[in-house]
Amino acid sequence: MDACDLPDCKDLTMRWRFLPLPLLLLLLSLLVDGDSGFRICAYNVDNFNLAKASQRSVLHTLTRVVARCDICLLQGVKDPDGKAIQKLLISVNRATQRYENHKYKEVSSKSHGNSPADMQQYVFIYRSGMVNVTGKHQYEKKNAFVRAPYAVQFQSDKTAIKKFVLVPLHTDPSKAVQEIDRLYDVFEEVRKKWNNTNVMFLGNFHASCAYMTRTNKKDIRLFTRAGFSWLIRDKVDTTVGEHTNCAYDRIVVYGKPFLKGITPFSAIVFNYVKEFKLSKTRALDVSDHLPVEVRLKSSASLLQAIPLLILISVSAIVQYCLSAL
Repeated sequence: MDACDLPDCKDLTMRWRFLPLPLLLLLLSLLVDGDSGFRICAYNVDNFNLAKASQRSVLHTLTRVVARCDICLLQGVKDPDGKAIQKLLISVNRATQRYENHKYKEVSSKSHGNSPADMQQYVFIYRSGMVNVTGKHQYEKKNAFVRAPYAVQFQSDKTAIKKFVLVPLHTDPSKAVQEIDRLYDVFEEVRKKWNNTNVMFLGNFHASCAYMTRTNKKDIRLFTRAGFSWLIRDKVDTTVGEHTNCAYDRIVVYGKPFLKGITPFSAIVFNYVKEFKLSKTRALDVSDHLPVEVRLKSSASLLQAIPLLILISVSAIVQYCLSAL
């Protein structure tokens, strides 16, 4: 008896018979591609200091979040002497020590804020075996931001886009619309400084609910000027609390080349509360925000071409077998 005379096999081939070639390729590519890509994350860690880093459960959860990312922007960091971030780095590197060439490093801004009690830093933690820092720039126009963006240019041989600029922003809630709009001025400044339009804005923009409404979009150049793509949509929830449902945290990229270098549909909110099976209380000990993330496509063209050839070959074989039935 032929293998395909079996009832289960006949049922399977009947199902596949009606799938068009493009859909077959898509399904097979999803199986091959999996969760690959270079992950960039942004997380408002809500007053992260040495006391918070010394809480074992908080440090453990934050380590798991950061270790998923190739670059992780942390906001809400209150660590002028760097001790809290060093404690986190030690924990992350211990958790990932099996990857000898992927040691995590950090680059931090100076502290900014509207009062001595609320001075915060932007901190990028990045996997050094995957990406390098090639430039840093502090935006310095007075009175434009409460926590002025600290732009960092990265370079990676592992990504389709070789050089890109990350611009963080943690807005002052009462000035969210004005500060988001002024990111366009930051864009112009870093574009000229590095002759690079591959710019990504990310962070807690407070870009939702009472702080930024649909009507406000007409006053924000990142909405009204062509070329900017908002990857985290208005209706998602980037908060942990049960009483909020707001897309505060965002990722915005400029230009078609950068957009094409991003894995489709990879911009998401990472709900670590569900993924790590945490109670809301334990999650809120870390932050009342959830991380947002996006993945860049790999530059390994040869490795990408081989699966594509395999897909085409497998699909051709499947189509040939089905047509012979």
